[in-house]
Amino acid sequence: LFQSCQTGVTQWTAACSGLLQTTAVHGQCRRMLCGIFQRCKAGQFQLSKSCGGLIQANGAITQQNRSFYNANKHLSAKDSLQPSEEKVGAFTRIIEAMGFTGPLKYSRWKIKVAALRMYTCCVEKTDYEEFFNRCHMPDTLNSWFLVAQLHVWMCLVRMKQEGRTGKYMCRYIVHCMWEDVEQRGKVMGINSVVLKEDLRSMVENFYAALFGYDEGILSDDHVLAAALWRNLFNRNCEDPRHLELLVEYVRKQVQHLDALSGEDLLLTGEVSWRPLVESNARSILKPLSPVYNDEGL
Repeated sequence: LFQSCQTGVTQWTAACSGLLQTTAVHGQCRRMLCGIFQRCKAGQFQLSKSCGGLIQANGAITQQNRSFYNANKHLSAKDSLQPSEEKVGAFTRIIEAMGFTGPLKYSRWKIKVAALRMYTCCVEKTDYEEFFNRCHMPDTLNSWFLVAQLHVWMCLVRMKQEGRTGKYMCRYIVHCMWEDVEQRGKVMGINSVVLKEDLRSMVENFYAALFGYDEGILSDDHVLAAALWRNLFNRNCEDPRHLELLVEYVRKQVQHLDALSGEDLLLTGEVSWRPLVESNARSILKPLSPVYNDEGL
């Protein structure tokens, strides 16, 4: 019995030794595999990090090239960038919300003088007789006003691009227009009661025309032609060639005004107009800058 127990203990000890050796071998193998896995994982992480850096660098280069291309494309379409929106302080916003005018880029009297000059250019530098003859419009005060308001609207579109100072100038352009219309009506001998009613009707038609022209200039030629048919021709135009002529005239005039310098317009108000009919309507030449002194005169 003792020998049997001793033999069993010896066999059990040998079995346990073999198990421990096997476990040690398995543990060593496991540690080796874990080390290889960690090294592979670290190498994969470094590879992923390197690839990620290359991808980010490539994306940055692609984005930079795309931005450079878009900038070149934008600059090629227009030589100068659009001015950013004018920043004003809290005090200026408060006083303007109350109906007052905040500080402007130039003095107010300069802006008023420039507004008067710009309206004078709309009246004196426009060939109304050519408009009446080519478009078959009656030679009346209302027809004169319809042609004048078309040119005033184009000036308003241009000056609203000059920030708060340009919008302030737009107010006095419209103010000069209504004073001129009232004086012309009195010179023509129109009754004061009738003139007052006509002025009220003109004011309503004027702001309706501004809305229609704004929609037309931002849309295609069909919408602009419809606005001209409603407002300039009073829905009385049987020849579509007249509408085609006026659409072409408005497009080239707006492009011509965009080529003028905003600083010169704010200081002088001098505006030149392209002829109603010309040989090459698409040839928009850059106009010469006006000459003025330090006082803006």
